[in-house]
Amino acid sequence: MRGAMLYAPGDVRVQEREDPRIAEPTDAIIRLSATCVCGSDLWPYRGIEQVDGPAPMGHEYVGIVEEVGADVRTVRPGQFVVGSFFASDNTCEICRAGYQSSCVHRVGVGGLGAQAQYLRVPLADGTLVATPDLPADDLIPGLLAASDVLGTGWFAAVAAQVEPGKTVAVVGDGAVGLLGVLAARQLGAERIIAMSRHADRQKLALAYGATDIVTERGDEGVTRIKDLTGGLGAHSVIEAVGTQESMMQSIRATRPGGHVGYVGVAHDVALPGAELFFSHVHLHGGPAPVRRFLPELIDLIVERTIDPGQVFDLTLPLDQAAEGYRAMDERRAIKVLLQP
Repeated sequence: MRGAMLYAPGDVRVQEREDPRIAEPTDAIIRLSATCVCGSDLWPYRGIEQVDGPAPMGHEYVGIVEEVGADVRTVRPGQFVVGSFFASDNTCEICRAGYQSSCVHRVGVGGLGAQAQYLRVPLADGTLVATPDLPADDLIPGLLAASDVLGTGWFAAVAAQVEPGKTVAVVGDGAVGLLGVLAARQLGAERIIAMSRHADRQKLALAYGATDIVTERGDEGVTRIKDLTGGLGAHSVIEAVGTQESMMQSIRATRPGGHVGYVGVAHDVALPGAELFFSHVHLHGGPAPVRRFLPELIDLIVERTIDPGQVFDLTLPLDQAAEGYRAMDERRAIKVLLQP
């Protein structure tokens, strides 16, 4: 099969890879209908995370089940399925508490490489969720978004305690931040402030339910949020970047007693203890337990209540994955969908 490999920073190649095979009786093999490039893929692409030789890439996926192991019971060949970037058994005590991305048996799908034509999914019963029927082609981008960026934005909103009547600020205008806006609207937020400097992303944020756009960053951005909230700050802030600046901007834009839901993959973030102590701000986040939300999100998508697939503004064949990485790295695209 064909699959994307990262050889070194900036060096993505699509090449022949060995076809995946059932390795454990709990595995499934799926033929990918769509996959994509994630913002978190840019960390190793930019050399911020170490690359150890040729590494398979990709952790977002939807497709048709081709084969299942002897112990798989909940999905069968021919079904269209959505999975998460962490495989989980969905039965351990941590999974039952709703944190499948910290399952005691979790397996990272990124190491298996979902930017490919086929994928072996471990722990298939606990990881994959089948759609009611084979979806229409125009629903596939939205279902692919549910595999990570929608589920992550949704978790960020839940972690930030977004509820009806609250004011929400969203730090980060990538796919996760934009879908955090969508999630906040679905969860009933009264006011949603999207922080963005890019006209195309601002337009999509407004379409997804943002009520205000703030273009400033850092301390200036915090001042604008406070100006818009009577000097208090937002009730809920979604942090969807993962840098020191974005985390501190999020904490400082939150009112005392408010909540930050952080889902940006943290890189060199250090929190000042005294400031955090006196802020009275709640922090919760981490790798999103996408599996917790998949059944609800799939229903919203197939019923056409939400359209998260709009975050894909560039579609390329899998063999052009390198161009997809360049487009996202250069901010020419919000998110790139790859067709195997």
